[in-house]
Amino acid sequence: MIDLDKFRDPAVAAKLVKRIEALCDGPAAFMEVCGTHTMAISQFGIRGLIPKSIKLLSGPGCPVCVTALSDIDRMIAISGQKDVIFTTFGDMIRVPGSHSSLREAKSQGADIRILYSPLDAIQIATENPQRQVVFAGVGFETTSPTIIATMLEAKEKGIGNFSVYPAFKTVPHALKAILESGRTRIDGFLCPGHVSAIIGSKPYQFIPAKYQIPCVIAGFEPLDILESIVMLLEQIRAHKKDGSTFSVQTEYRRGVPDAGNPHALSIIDKVMMPCTAEWRAIGNIPETGLCFREEYSSFDASKRFQVEVPPAIEPQGCICGQVMMGLHQPDECPMFGKKCTPESPVGPCMVSSEGACAAWYKYGTRN
Repeated sequence: MIDLDKFRDPAVAAKLVKRIEALCDGPAAFMEVCGTHTMAISQFGIRGLIPKSIKLLSGPGCPVCVTALSDIDRMIAISGQKDVIFTTFGDMIRVPGSHSSLREAKSQGADIRILYSPLDAIQIATENPQRQVVFAGVGFETTSPTIIATMLEAKEKGIGNFSVYPAFKTVPHALKAILESGRTRIDGFLCPGHVSAIIGSKPYQFIPAKYQIPCVIAGFEPLDILESIVMLLEQIRAHKKDGSTFSVQTEYRRGVPDAGNPHALSIIDKVMMPCTAEWRAIGNIPETGLCFREEYSSFDASKRFQVEVPPAIEPQGCICGQVMMGLHQPDECPMFGKKCTPESPVGPCMVSSEGACAAWYKYGTRN
């Protein structure tokens, strides 16, 4: 059991803030690449503690938010197929598609069930042998091993009426795409702690090496985040002083081994392989998706159910894609808190419990 109080000590936080103030000698933009970081930064009022010259940007770190609209439309279409039980984690059910949502499909009669574990889908498939059970495969490297392990269990048990709709994403090359877009000024990354617990620190090393930008793998408590900002600023200060090279550092040592989780990585590699993925409102990014290897393609719900859907239509005026690229803050969207609220969301960033807009709405825009 971890004593969280020691990561929330106000006296230590005050010392870290003073250290940040001493190190900050100009504007700096740091992108956090984890929805849990986004929520923690808002919940603990980090923006209000640090100098205004330091801008914290929310990146594409919310898996529900980055799920392509076309994938959501296909999931809705599959859920409407005869004898299908569609299963998903809770956040996905409220995300608007082009014309509907899984929640609306459920209200119209589709058998859609919210699960807390993909393993529950196996039980449902066992209890309903005459029906097809589909699980929404949404998530980053943190979530995908568990879902993939469920597929392996289904294969071992000979369960043939279970499949997964593959909308998995991987993080490192998405950061490369943002940097190479040339649209967002980024002086440092707060790399995702949960994802890094699986992949380790090595997959980020191309960022300081090629793009001359420091990275710190951060934990999720307020002292973790403040300490990580200190570490980024110290790298920048050292670089300015004597040309020190940037690197990937790990603040979240209690959760992230340098090598990650080899067992989880081996499960991913056994079943899936990298492929181009479509990120909502951003577009296609090579090597950021996970596709089934041929020997496991029978579990691919996108092939098992050949549904045709019209071209996806993004909601007019929604800037979720620009928020996830770090180009705008949530309250710069004209619909924020007016037409778009958690009760009536227009875009995914207002729906998800890890969405940037939801965080700003819940905890205030001046935190």
